Formats: sequence, structure tokens, C-alpha cells
Amino acid sequence: MNAKARPRGFGWPWFALSVAFALHVTDEASTGFLNVYNPTVTAMRERWGWFPMPTFQFGEWLVGLIVAVAICFALTPLAARNVRWLRPFAWFYALIMFLNGLGHTLFTILGHTLPSVTFPRPAPGFYSSPLLLIASMWLITRLRKTSRTRASLVTT
Repeated sequence: MNAKARPRGFGWPWFALSVAFALHVTDEASTGFLNVYNPTVTAMRERWGWFPMPTFQFGEWLVGLIVAVAICFALTPLAARNVRWLRPFAWFYALIMFLNGLGHTLFTILGHTLPSVTFPRPAPGFYSSPLLLIASMWLITRLRKTSRTRASLVTT
């Protein structure tokens, strides 16, 4: 491929973000993420009754994230082909993962999510957050570069 040629799809950045996501789930699961997340959600609900986030048991949380990661990996071939309907989801995926990485970094700096929910630093999930930031920025950059490339629905 010519170095100046516009990339056709966003498969590699999508794949990289999916790897980062899988590593992040492992990081969160092994560092007690739910011990911070659930008390944060409970405190937010006490303050604002409408707060929409659920609390989780470890098993259901982990299975849900494993399914999400598997779906992301399964969509990699479509991302590589720059399938048009996947692009809005790719933007959403990249933005959510970028904000996720920023959140873990911010909470590590602060040492708490809310004044009533503190934890020893670093925050659970912090170690993999740079991977989320880098991979999501790569995906955003590739989505911008491929925005004018015609998306194909049929493999050639």
C-alpha cells in the first residue's frame, strides 16, 4: 500500500481498541473495580433518585463484559471493510473508551469517585487506561481519515 494512500477501513484500530478493552476488563476484574463502582452508584442514587446506572454482582458484570468484548472482536472484519452502518457505533465505542480511560486516570489522581467513596491509589482499572486512551485516539483518527472512503457491504 502506498504510504500516501487513504486507508480503506478502520479494522486495525478497532482491533487494537478491542484488545485494550479486553485487557481493561481483566485489569478491573483483578483489582476490585466493583468495590468502587457499586458504592459510587449507590451514593449517586441516594443523592439523585433518577440516577440510571445499575449495580452488579461480579459474575453478571464479568459475563456481560466478556460478551461485549467478544462482539467487538467479531465486528473487526466489518471495521476493516469500513462498513457504513458500523461507523456511528465505532465513534461511540471510541468515545466511551476514551472517557473510560480518562475517568480511571482522574479517579487515580483524586483517590476517590465521590467524597464518600475513597480507595487506595491507583484506581481499579488504572493500569490499562493508557491503552484505552491510545487505542481510542487511533480509532478516532482512522475514522476521520476514512470518512470519505466509500464503505462496502460486499467483500471483494
